[in-house]
Amino acid sequence: MSARPVRRRQTIFVGSKIRQLRKERSLTQAELAQRIGVQQSDLCRMENGEYKVSLDTLFKILGVFGIDIGEFFREDPATAGPADREREVLRLFGRLDSTTQEEA
Repeated sequence: MSARPVRRRQTIFVGSKIRQLRKERSLTQAELAQRIGVQQSDLCRMENGEYKVSLDTLFKILGVFGIDIGEFFREDPATAGPADREREVLRLFGRLDSTTQEEA
């Protein structure tokens, strides 16, 4: 089996994960692109799996999202085990402002 299809799937996975995280945080492509110092068109190509994301760019994106590389590549919390889901709930709870935390 050629390494090319594997790399293509990886590029598509990384791009779709970036899109998912960006949308979860209600950021536009233009906003995220500006924060990480790339053109919006390049970010679009990254999200579509047409353009490989450099490690430097990936770390900038992770910084904007406030996650580490392990969290980025971890499976979806909906399919994760109970401990993973609890950590995800706590992480999201911690991002809320104090008033919203009290209401929750």
